[in-house]
Amino acid sequence: MNGCLVLAATPMGEVRDASDRLREALATADVVAAEDTRRTRHLATALGVTITGRVVSFYDQVETARLPALVEDVAEGRTVLLVTDAGMPSVSDPGYRLVAACVARDLPVTCLPGPSAVTTALALSGLPVERFCFDGFPPRKQGPRRAWLETLRAEPRACAFFEAPHRLADTLADAVEILGGERRAAVCRELTKTYEEVRRGSLTELAHWAAEGVRGEITVVLEGARPVAARPEDLVGEVERLVADGARLKDACATVATDGVSKREVYEAVLASRKQ
Repeated sequence: MNGCLVLAATPMGEVRDASDRLREALATADVVAAEDTRRTRHLATALGVTITGRVVSFYDQVETARLPALVEDVAEGRTVLLVTDAGMPSVSDPGYRLVAACVARDLPVTCLPGPSAVTTALALSGLPVERFCFDGFPPRKQGPRRAWLETLRAEPRACAFFEAPHRLADTLADAVEILGGERRAAVCRELTKTYEEVRRGSLTELAHWAAEGVRGEITVVLEGARPVAARPEDLVGEVERLVADGARLKDACATVATDGVSKREVYEAVLASRKQ
C-alpha cells in the first residue's frame, strides 16, 4: 500500500514555470483533485500531458464533502494529486483540510514545490523581507479591515497579503491613515504574466495610483514597522529599578543605554526626573 497525497504548485501564468515533476504527477496520479477541473485539463494540454487518472473537483464549496473519499483513496494505496488554479495548494486555496485529514490518519503527504505568488512578490518588492508574515486576504468590510491594519502598526516583519483589485484602493487608503503615508510597500500585479507590473513606493504614492483603478491578480508586500528610537526619559524607570535593587546610578545608566541613547543622556534624564 503506497498511497500518498501529493500537493503540487502550478504556474501562476507562465506555463513554462511548470516543473517536470508536475508533468509526471499529472500523467501518473490515480486521482487528480483540482480546484477547477477545466483549468487543470487546459494546463495538462498546454504541457503536452495526458491525465490518465480520475479527475474530481475540489473547491471551497465541495471541499468538506470530497474529503472522506479522497482520504480513503490514499488509504487504499492510490496517489491523489491536489492542484489549485495557480500557485501552492493550502495557501489561501483549498488543501489544508485534506492535508490535516491525511495527517490524522498517519497517511503519507508530500509536496512538489514550485510557483508561489507570496515568495515571488517578496523577492520583487525591494523591501527587507528576511522575516515576513502572510495574512491571506484582508477583511472585506472597512471596520474589520482597519482593525486588521492596526495589528500591523508595530509589526516588525514585512507582511504579504492578497487583495482583490476592486478593493485595493480602499485598503491602501485605510493603510495610509493607520500606518502612515510614509510606510513603504510594493503592489505586485499579474505576476509572471504578460502584463506583470510591480509598483513600489510609499503608501501615499501607491494609494494615489490605485485610486485610478487596478486590474488583475494582486499581491501586496508591506514594509515592517521600523523600531522607534528610545528617548532618554523613557529609560528612567528602568534605571531607578536597577538602583532600587542595589546598582550604582552610573552603572545602571550604562546598563540601559542603547545605541541611540548614551549613558550620559540617560544619567541627565534621571537627574532631571529626580528634581521634578
